Amino acid sequence: MSKAYSGYSPVEVEKITRQWVETMVVGLSLCPFAAPVVRDNSLRYAVTEAQGGESLVAAFMAEIELILAADEHEVSTTLFIVPAGLEDFYDYLDHLRLFEELLEQAGLEGVLQLASFHPAYRFAGVPEDDLSHWSNRSPWPAFHIIREAEMSRALTHYANPEQIPERNIRLLRELGREGLIARFPPFADYC
Repeated sequence: MSKAYSGYSPVEVEKITRQWVETMVVGLSLCPFAAPVVRDNSLRYAVTEAQGGESLVAAFMAEIELILAADEHEVSTTLFIVPAGLEDFYDYLDHLRLFEELLEQAGLEGVLQLASFHPAYRFAGVPEDDLSHWSNRSPWPAFHIIREAEMSRALTHYANPEQIPERNIRLLRELGREGLIARFPPFADYC
């Protein structure tokens, strides 16, 4: 993550992340399932001040407890945002694996799943400058906590969900770097 993004308050982090979700994720329909959750205001934005270690694990597990205890119509899904401490993409990936292991150990495999977003997101085996990476690039490192039952229900109403990534890659390449930055100017600071 760029040094330009250090020092933001949790309120500012949430505001910019909301703009990213509304402009990029929903606005470009990168995730066709996001619009109803955003419209219903049931997407929770959880900004943690924990920067790593046990405090980050504790904050993540607290968020898991919150989403499990919440009514699905109140908190459908959560973006767990880590503005400091996981700037390095490979450190972030280590935490993604750790969090997935914690879900499995808690018996939540098949109940919750994680989607990953990071300012420096890179798909393995894809050239560094390929715009496909931008489908998972966000202003700050974030772990999207998704209820699997809700995702399964959404998938039943969407024809050919396996084509979503290819559609997104085509769209991102058509827009180009400058078009994406024009759509969401903060991208200029970290992409």
